[in-house]
Amino acid sequence: MSDTPTLIFIPGSWHKPICYDKIIRILQDEHNIKCLSVTLRSTTGDPSATFKDDIDVARKVITSELTQGRNAVVVAHSYGGMVGNSAVRGLTQPKFRSSNSKSQTRSEPESLSSKPGYVVALILIASGFTITGLAFMDPLFGTPPPSWRVDKETGFAEIVDDPRELFYHDVPDEEAEYWVSQLTTQSLKALFEGGEHAYAGWQDVPTWYVGTIEDKGLPVVLQRVQVGMARGQGGRVYHRELRTSHSPFLSKPKEVVEIVLDAVNTVSAKPSSLEEERNAGAAERPHAYDIPMVRFDAPSTWLKFGMPFLIGRILGWVFSGFLGLKRMLGGR
Repeated sequence: MSDTPTLIFIPGSWHKPICYDKIIRILQDEHNIKCLSVTLRSTTGDPSATFKDDIDVARKVITSELTQGRNAVVVAHSYGGMVGNSAVRGLTQPKFRSSNSKSQTRSEPESLSSKPGYVVALILIASGFTITGLAFMDPLFGTPPPSWRVDKETGFAEIVDDPRELFYHDVPDEEAEYWVSQLTTQSLKALFEGGEHAYAGWQDVPTWYVGTIEDKGLPVVLQRVQVGMARGQGGRVYHRELRTSHSPFLSKPKEVVEIVLDAVNTVSAKPSSLEEERNAGAAERPHAYDIPMVRFDAPSTWLKFGMPFLIGRILGWVFSGFLGLKRMLGGR
């Protein structure tokens, strides 16, 4: 088995997998890492495409690697994060699966524990932490954000904000217009239905979360709350932030690649470049990304990071307690 895992890229709503081409090119050409991408059924012009359909196509690509003896890291953006989380169910190393996953054994697909490859990490980009049993829109009580609306006649989610500002405001004008032209349709069914297939895969593997500070689609404060909530539920989350729009793989591809490489090196038991420098006694080099943390000597971080993390952790503790009580009482 190769020490370096295959990277599986899952795009978000309205996006084709070509949105990852910049970082895939760097990873393949400069670092010799195998990369595969997933085309979501819900973005292929079929209003009947479901969340389960998206999970199935992602899972097919993932298992094609695992059954050949290769480990995999799933990289997912926005809505794609929910697909990626759910698609790894039963495909991670059993010893790393959480009590949450063990409680789901009745509905869990057949385990690949006898196979030589596993999903060893998730990398979530401007995404969320999936909650087992909840559809994408359930946490918002089925109410779309102002940036898009429900079109019941077509069965698609229709973007009403300027997509360039929503997704690519920090990408050069001509390039941004190209990416706007590449946007496709997004099935409503995949967003509003299928909660029974949703799974919190981030509880089963270490997760790298790439926050986007200038995001106009998913405010960074909500991203920080989600990180706190995941940690409050026992998730092993490595939090990184970039000063970008919702699409950092287009505006700062080299910086995204650095985070991906740190994740790959960690799960491959290889020292990162920073660790090598520390071991050699060299001065710590600056990262291309920020590592959000609360520092007692920097009061500005108390509000910027501390408050969202604390709110998220409290929510995580409450949710974990609720699930624990539900299991104790024999709920499903």
